[in-house]
Amino acid sequence: MRETTVVAADYFRSYSVVGLLAVVGLLFVAVAFGAGRLLRPVVPTPEKLLTYECGVDPVGEGWAHTQVRYYVYAFLYVIFAVDSIFLFPWATVFAADGYGVTTLVEMFVFLGFLAVGLLYAYKKGVLTWT
Repeated sequence: MRETTVVAADYFRSYSVVGLLAVVGLLFVAVAFGAGRLLRPVVPTPEKLLTYECGVDPVGEGWAHTQVRYYVYAFLYVIFAVDSIFLFPWATVFAADGYGVTTLVEMFVFLGFLAVGLLYAYKKGVLTWT
């Protein structure tokens, strides 16, 4: 029973350090925002309240339609970025003794899922540039 109590105390002590760091981080952010609010000058003028876009005065409404295909390109980029993030660690594990075949099978399963997603995007016509 005594050994279980010691292990539990060590376990909760490590979480208390994480909790303390989270509280200190939140306090730091709150103090920084509070100090910024107290120290900045507040002199609103009509020019300062205008929307600024590259030095051009805003004309028309602020609502603009965006085509969905740009979001799809962004999602495809994220898929391939995640792909590259996972392939580099697999390449290092593949070189270790005893993990070669398992790692290779896992890598091809993952690449298979990505290939199915890419094939789906191709069949939907997402990859055609207009």
